[in-house]
Amino acid sequence: MSHLSQRPEHAVVGLALPHESAALHVTGTALYTDDLVYRTKDVLHAYPVQVPHAHGRITSLRTEPALRVPGVVRVLTAADVPGINDAGVKHDEPLFPTEVCFHGHAVCWVLAESLEAARLGAAAVEVEVEPLPSFVTLEEAIAAESFQGARPEVRCGDLESGFAAAAHVFTGEIQFADQEHFYLETHAALAHVDEGGQVFVQSSTQHPSETQEIVAHVLGLHNHEVTVQCLRMGGGFGGKEMQPHGFAAIAALGATLTGRPVRLRLNRTQDLTMSGKRHGFHARWRVGFDADGRVLALDATLTSDGGWSLDLSEPVLARALCHVDNLYWIPNARFRGRIAKTNKPSNTAFRGFGGPQGMLVMEDLLGRCAPLLGLDPMELRRRNFYRAGQSTPYGQLVRHPERITDTWDQVVANGEIARRTREIAAFNAEHRHVKRGLAVTGVKFGISFNLTAFNQAGALVLIYKDGSVLINHGGTEMGQGLHTKMLQVAATTLGIPLHKVRLAPTRTDKVPNTSATAASSGADLNGAAVKNACEQLRERLARVAATRLGVDASDVRIAEGVARAIGPGDAQVAWDDLVRTAYLQRVQLSAAGFYRTEGLHWDAKTMHGSPFKYFAYGSAATEVEVDGFTGAYRVRRVDIVHDVGDSLSPLIDIGQIEGGFVQGAGWLTLEDIRWDTGDGPGRGRLLTQAASTYKLPSFSEMPEVFNVSLLSHAHEDGAVYGSKAVGEPPLMLAFSVREALRQAAAAFGPAGVSVDLGAPATPEAVYWALDAARRAGAAADEFAAGESVPAGA
Repeated sequence: MSHLSQRPEHAVVGLALPHESAALHVTGTALYTDDLVYRTKDVLHAYPVQVPHAHGRITSLRTEPALRVPGVVRVLTAADVPGINDAGVKHDEPLFPTEVCFHGHAVCWVLAESLEAARLGAAAVEVEVEPLPSFVTLEEAIAAESFQGARPEVRCGDLESGFAAAAHVFTGEIQFADQEHFYLETHAALAHVDEGGQVFVQSSTQHPSETQEIVAHVLGLHNHEVTVQCLRMGGGFGGKEMQPHGFAAIAALGATLTGRPVRLRLNRTQDLTMSGKRHGFHARWRVGFDADGRVLALDATLTSDGGWSLDLSEPVLARALCHVDNLYWIPNARFRGRIAKTNKPSNTAFRGFGGPQGMLVMEDLLGRCAPLLGLDPMELRRRNFYRAGQSTPYGQLVRHPERITDTWDQVVANGEIARRTREIAAFNAEHRHVKRGLAVTGVKFGISFNLTAFNQAGALVLIYKDGSVLINHGGTEMGQGLHTKMLQVAATTLGIPLHKVRLAPTRTDKVPNTSATAASSGADLNGAAVKNACEQLRERLARVAATRLGVDASDVRIAEGVARAIGPGDAQVAWDDLVRTAYLQRVQLSAAGFYRTEGLHWDAKTMHGSPFKYFAYGSAATEVEVDGFTGAYRVRRVDIVHDVGDSLSPLIDIGQIEGGFVQGAGWLTLEDIRWDTGDGPGRGRLLTQAASTYKLPSFSEMPEVFNVSLLSHAHEDGAVYGSKAVGEPPLMLAFSVREALRQAAAAFGPAGVSVDLGAPATPEAVYWALDAARRAGAAADEFAAGESVPAGA
């Protein structure tokens, strides 16, 4: 067992504790970025001037009318930027554009004494635009060959020989929609400049260091002249990894130019129309199976909708290609990717970061092909599971493949799948207009950032003379419980009670050069860095205790707030006394921790290597009931077994599994984003601009029975205290919902019918699927009747 994963006795990690801010959340006393406005004097409010064209060149921008609006102080334009007029790391996102690239693109910002004055000032700005051709849909962009960025390709084996040996070859395609993050807290930033010219930005960001970098280069400053703090976020889900940077830069620019604090907070409609979403994809595939239903070859082309700029589209596509295989060994494969350039907001990171899109291709084709092969979908999936010694198409050995079958078998047993399958068959036989379906699917998700350099983290831990401890780390809290886990890691490593430890807000002047809190790596990276800092302190204190106890430092153990020596005797030193002694002996009581993930190798050009530290596994069984008249459905029961290693905080992890599953079910069944694709003046406009038109999962969509359990005996060697990531993998367990809907729709038709189901599988899409199944049954009946008619009749 590695030093990093070894868990001591009396550990605080592993305890089922509530979220560290739970009481603040439920009482409404938790502060978010925009709440800080009311504690700040003389704040100016920023408001965007959005242009209602999908694509066009700005020919005139007149800001003078805005300055005549009472309360307006200034209008920010490109002429005000002292540094680089760009908000993206790819330098393809002008902060103040001369070309409108999507409907609602902000071209300048109004600063005013009140939000209402800023709104009126923005409405007074006059913008003239020369319309340009636009691509709103993915199909339009593909037809026009409007692409951007790299075109990666994953290869393994010999594709043609694989297809030549196949007993069955099928082709198909699928297009699936994007997804809105719909975090409760919209994008927000509050900036001010102190007497020394230091810029301080409060930002709702998952990546404070990159926000710092973008703000600095817009202002023409060095990074050390800008400090970014993230107190907490009201949700992020990836939507605040890249896209907060420009908003923070606007606030900082305004504060720099006016000498007053500037607040920027998007309202819900602005957030929906200006910020990017999960990438929608189109996929075309050709698959070959042997006579027993094992995959021999798969050729797939995935095209993502990147929107108007690259943002994170390249790494999202790379991860999608690395997750097409999901749980299944594919000996001969070619996965090609490309990014469409469309006139929409730039799509960005979203929980799963391309993994869900890649896996959906595989799960969809297996669901469609199973009836054509005469196999139960569960059996087809199981036959193709990875086994020991097999590697992914990009060359990484799949460690612990037995956990695929372990989670699967536990779900099948706990969920009483065999019994319920018989009951569903009986129910469907007795009910003509209502059908039920049951599906089991699994997930294998790689944990680490695609870019190897991002797999590092720092921490700063301070022990004060009274024995209290303050920890700083580079991760951000967006409700996922990262701070809770970090408190538990620090208390465990130092050997003290949890109440002795407090956590400071995330800020760039405490821990520099941090990676985004993303890729499900927050606890792995920051936990290891916190542990490293605490180990340094514990070793120093052990030497102090050894002198007091008259033993060697290696024989000192600190646990439950007391230092003791190994062996007989009851001599001990209390933690507070130990710390005071260390201070008097001039022992350093602060430490900077660091961690870099070992064992990673990735060649982005060849798309080959071992980009992931490990894989997280899980399985889910979902039962649904579908109304044959409307396609409306309800989720009757969900059973999940998920692998989180040795959990750092079980209550937090179970909450993450439940939330991730429900968010995935929303993407796959409810959340149907619509755009104006006509040729009128509203072309490119987002039509689903509010919760009234964009359907989010709610209590009514929750499973009637929802059973979640953690895989036992799942220690992960080489990870902090043996734990595994939990943020993203559970989202993909929701494939079971869509596959159960496919099963229920198929039940309206003849045995063996293959159902093509839309994504999202809205009630409308489910209705068309079950209607197609019915028509297939009617056609079969007509054919059978025709065969029985005597010749010449």
